[in-house]
Amino acid sequence: MSKNGEEIHSKSLSQLAWFRLKRNKLALFGVFLIGLAALIAFLGPFIRPDGTPRANDQILEITTQKPGFTIELLKIRKNEELKPTSFWDAIIDGTESEYITIPIYDYSFEGDNLVVEKYTGSDINNGQIIKYNLANIVFSLDHNEVIQSDGFLDFYTREGKEHISIAELKETIEANNIITKKYYLGTDKYGRDLLSRLMAGTWISLFVGFISVFISLIIGITLGALAGYYRGWLDDVVMWFINVVWSIPTLLLVIAITMALGKGVWQVFVAVGLTMWVEVARVVRGQMLSLREKEFVEAGRALGFNNTRIIFKHMIPNVLGPVIVISAINFAAAILIEAGLSFLGIGAQPPQATWGKIIAEHKGYIITGKAYLAVLPGISIILMVLAFVLVGNGLRDALDSKTVDDLPVV
Repeated sequence: MSKNGEEIHSKSLSQLAWFRLKRNKLALFGVFLIGLAALIAFLGPFIRPDGTPRANDQILEITTQKPGFTIELLKIRKNEELKPTSFWDAIIDGTESEYITIPIYDYSFEGDNLVVEKYTGSDINNGQIIKYNLANIVFSLDHNEVIQSDGFLDFYTREGKEHISIAELKETIEANNIITKKYYLGTDKYGRDLLSRLMAGTWISLFVGFISVFISLIIGITLGALAGYYRGWLDDVVMWFINVVWSIPTLLLVIAITMALGKGVWQVFVAVGLTMWVEVARVVRGQMLSLREKEFVEAGRALGFNNTRIIFKHMIPNVLGPVIVISAINFAAAILIEAGLSFLGIGAQPPQATWGKIIAEHKGYIITGKAYLAVLPGISIILMVLAFVLVGNGLRDALDSKTVDDLPVV
């Protein structure tokens, strides 16, 4: 077929939908935000400044510092043996640090000791003066006995006896154990890196959306498909159940389920999923009522296909378009619900980083000069919800079969 001398190649509906979606700049912006959030959530502790479990490295001397705050930190090797962390646990929570971190104002070397003045944050620091043995700073000692002789230190680690010069230890400490750290978004009320906390909260928001939408799809598609295909008493029972769940405010139902299951991350995932299936079921039921009268369904029955095959292999693939759009919107709703639960204190529990919990912890700073502590996680929620709404609207337009004026011409 040609148009004005140009050939138009036939394309499948999925190819046309993808072509339309690519032309929607707002939808692509949403896809970019979701991709960036997914990258932050998956890489998690490997890219955020604080890679400790749940970004919960608290330094109480530097609480509520402004963005761009810089401080010198002394890293002292822990003597206890750390538990091994699996790859999955490292992605979800983080890896426990091998060091104890102490903010310092000034330091000097005195024999085989490092003398530091702790940082207090006051205009006149006047911090506590503490001495640390050089070997204890650099190594994980098997016991605390350190012997000095002729400019060398003898001590035992788990690997065996060490004999190292004091000069070498001083160079190592200045190079590796005394660092200057910059907090790009400042610190929260507990002295934790706010940027790391926001990045750690991305994991919760994305996974609560993914798990809850997955649960809602399993329940909604199954009940909606069975009700629409078989009709009769089964349809009446499913619709009665849908109307009952629909009549209960979503947030109240989620709170009730959360209280029944217990407080925690996975409980929130399940609770949100158990309240979001009704929209999916209603749409799938309506589509199935229409499709069951189509010729390809009659042909399947004539060929002897059983009902299970007709429903799940031939009919459900034809209703996935509207379901995908609903899923994108439900994703945004799940993020808002989780943030609300965390704000109320019945979602993920401390020290788990969630955007709603960060807002709750710092809501009192809204009327002070440090309102950004509550505003920044609020902006994160807005951007994430906006991204899924834009993608949902883009998918709705892209999957609209009535759109015929944007076919690709080559």
